[in-house]
Amino acid sequence: MSFIAQTNSANEWKTIVNAISIIVEEASFEATPEGIQFRGMDPSHVAMIDLNWPNASFEKYECDKPFKLTVRVEELSKLIKRAAPKNRITISSTDNEYLNIKFENGYKREFKIRLIESSYTPSPVPKLALNSKFVISKNSFVDALNDVNAIADHITIETNQDNVRLVGIGDSGQASITLEKNDNEILKIESEENNKATYSLQYLLNIVKAIGAGSDTINAAYSNGMPFKLQFKLGNSGGFINFYLAPRIDDR
Repeated sequence: MSFIAQTNSANEWKTIVNAISIIVEEASFEATPEGIQFRGMDPSHVAMIDLNWPNASFEKYECDKPFKLTVRVEELSKLIKRAAPKNRITISSTDNEYLNIKFENGYKREFKIRLIESSYTPSPVPKLALNSKFVISKNSFVDALNDVNAIADHITIETNQDNVRLVGIGDSGQASITLEKNDNEILKIESEENNKATYSLQYLLNIVKAIGAGSDTINAAYSNGMPFKLQFKLGNSGGFINFYLAPRIDDR
């Protein structure tokens, strides 16, 4: 049995580990001949991440049978943070005991971290009919979230065919940011009706910041009182991270 996944830079691994660390302490990656998948939900069942990283995304990929690779996220994160952006990273395993990590393109560094036992079963991907979708510049979205965060802990998202409005109400006052279509901030809007829902602001800030430089744009979708879905692309080979955030209970 053998599994090898090699990337020519550290960026994608850093993006993935940063995102996963927001919601779980232990991560079970499913490696198959088709690629790597991960799906995890935070303990409060408010947020979920769904990762699909196809074999075509890798410089080298070998997997002769399905592997379940469960690690402590903090341990993996410490090692991945040691990699420079230019480093080639090779992740491999030939047993169910260790995950081998090798950095090259620079002085060669090799690590092993112990795999752990897990009975975790991935939650199914939610089947959602979300009728308001928009594509937004990541930098504009981060700026708007931070603007609202200066006032409030939760954010209400409202959309129509022409704009996306982000509103926060706190003890000290109210913030309202309107992003217009075709102004280089909102790149696309498809909204079958006017929609409105409220979400935890901190979760959104954490996930968008975790993605870092991994994506310039964000594909977002939601409906009235429904979960908020954010999709980030991983490279140009069809890989993606989907992030789902449940609405506030009193807004469902």
